[in-house]
Order: sequence, then structure tokens, then C-alpha cells
Amino acid sequence: MNDATTDPFMSVDGIINRLSDVAYIASRQIATAILIARNLEKPILVEGSAGVGKTELALATAEILKIPLIRMQCYEGLDESKALYEWKYGKQLLYTQILKNKIGDVLDDADDLETAMGRLHAFTDVFFSEQFLEPRPLLKALQEEAGAVLLVDEVDKANEEFEAFLLEVLSAFQITIPEIGTVKASKPPVVFLTSNNTRDMGDALKRRCLHLYIPLPDAKLEEQIVTARVPDIDVRLRRQLVHFVQSLRKIDLKKLPSISETLDWARALVLLHADELDAGLVRETLNILLKFEDDITAVAPQINEIVRKALQQAG
Repeated sequence: MNDATTDPFMSVDGIINRLSDVAYIASRQIATAILIARNLEKPILVEGSAGVGKTELALATAEILKIPLIRMQCYEGLDESKALYEWKYGKQLLYTQILKNKIGDVLDDADDLETAMGRLHAFTDVFFSEQFLEPRPLLKALQEEAGAVLLVDEVDKANEEFEAFLLEVLSAFQITIPEIGTVKASKPPVVFLTSNNTRDMGDALKRRCLHLYIPLPDAKLEEQIVTARVPDIDVRLRRQLVHFVQSLRKIDLKKLPSISETLDWARALVLLHADELDAGLVRETLNILLKFEDDITAVAPQINEIVRKALQQAG
């Protein structure tokens, strides 16, 4: 095991610093989860509302580890064939046609039925070999010799049967393909499963994974994130927009603005050459922060007051 002084992934501070290098501002809780997951080879189940940085965490981890990111987007009806592997049926059909055209040459000197059947059987084995196999995300992640980051995105959208299958794969980091045999990861992938809490995950999956909840950031952390992701924004404007967003999150809305909306708004304000918030500017760009018209309507009468407080808090 490498010493913490040479391997940044052997210390929480090292992970925080490496993530910061790729503009991901991580809390100690996040860095601790990655440290444990990487060294104990455990998947991380990352929960939290949409836009808090769950997917970005996997992207940043792959970037600093310099290994491929393999993403599997979950959806209702996702099954093993779409997640694990499929046979290249078109290629099989093509080769079957070639064999059909050459069958006479193949069996020309076969002395008896047993010999002929043996030769045909050999071709059948070829059709179900690795050259006809189409690996899907789970198999691809296991096949990466140097390891990979496997992102199972929005796992809560898949059904419970798929969840059970996924648990089986992640328990041993291996799968068995009947026609080929067992494929075992030479280096287990770093696995992130994200959930937007649209349904409760099964107890078995939660026991197998480390649990990490990413909440909406407080003002200090949000400022750090905006600084890292939108470095060309004016310092005063950055403070104002963060305080404005923090105030919005205290209102009863259908969807509270997440950090992704904050970053989009910051980039938009830079694009508009803004140097300070004002009520008119906020009204013109509020649709970047709020995604429902009912929320925009509810906030509209309060904009002047929220802007005033944001300017005051920013100093």
C-alpha cells in the first residue's frame, strides 16, 4: 500500500486537493467516502436532489485518476442485455451466410456424419466467441485492465429486478457468459451509483454500498464552487448571486435551484457583462434559476426585497 505522501488517494486532504485541481470542490465527507470506496473496493451510492454534483463527482474522479469513465444511464425497462452484453446478430447472420455458401468446401472430405457434425459445431462455437460479443457498460468496466470509473446514473429509475442483478455483479466484480465463461475484473472499477430519491433503494444494495448524501451547499461552499467553475465572475457579483440563491431556497417552491442552476446563472451574468445584481436583471434571467412558471410567479413579488438583502449581505 502506498504512503499518503506519494499517493494523494491515501488521505482525505489529498483527495480534496486533487478534486480541487479539476474544479470540483469537495467536502471532507465526500473525500472520505472516495478514500474508503477506493481502498475497500466498495461502490458509493450517492443520493441528493438533481443538480448537486453527483454525476460531476464521478466525472472528476475519473479525470484525476486518469482512467476511463464508463456511464450507464438507467431507465425504466433497462435489462441485463442493455447493461451487460449483446451478441452482434448482424455479424453472426453475415458469417452464417458465408458459411452457407462455403458449406460444400467445409464438408467435402468429411468421411462420416460424426466428422461433418464436428466441423459444423466448431463454426457454431466461433459465432459465440468474443469477436461477436458487443460489451455494454457493465462488461466494459470489468474488462478495463487499468480500471475504470463506472457511473450507474439514476439507478432509482430502474426496476427492482435490475437492482438485484446489479447487486450480484457488484458483489464479486465478475459475470459469467455461458458461451465464453467467467469475466472477472483484473482491477475492480470505482463505482458510483447516483439516485435522485424517486424511490427507496433496496436494503441489500444499500448494505453493499457506502452511502453518501450530497445536500444543497451553504453560502460559503457555494461561493467556492462558483469561484472554481466561473473564475471570471466579479467577486462582488459572485457574493450577491450566491446570497440571492440562498434566499430563494428558503421559499416553498416546486423545485429549489441547485448548484447547477447557480453556475448557469453565474455564466449568464458574466455573458451579459453584469457587475451587480438589480431587480430588472434578475427578472430577465430568473428562468435560468427556476424551472417552473408557478415558481417564477411566486417569487416575482419578492424580487426587490430579496435583491436588497443580497446586496446588503454581500457587503
